Amino acid sequence: MHVKKTALIICNNGKEYWITQKQFWKMVREGVVTQIGDQPLRGQFRGRDDQLLITVGHTVLNKATPIHTSEVLETARLKKSRS
Repeated sequence: MHVKKTALIICNNGKEYWITQKQFWKMVREGVVTQIGDQPLRGQFRGRDDQLLITVGHTVLNKATPIHTSEVLETARLKKSRS
């Protein structure tokens, strides 16, 4: 099943990431992103310049939170080893 990534996140360094609307609204509720547009759905990353978003297995992560990143990577490794 293909998931449509229709929401754009703009980081402080100018890089852009496309994510799903569900991920976008979750990040808005958590205060990570501020909505700046509707067509297409756009948001500005609210973190510091040293905090960058990365995508691992269709999950957008804040690179500055190593605990969260390591948990997602561990889960991805487990899924890979099971298949």
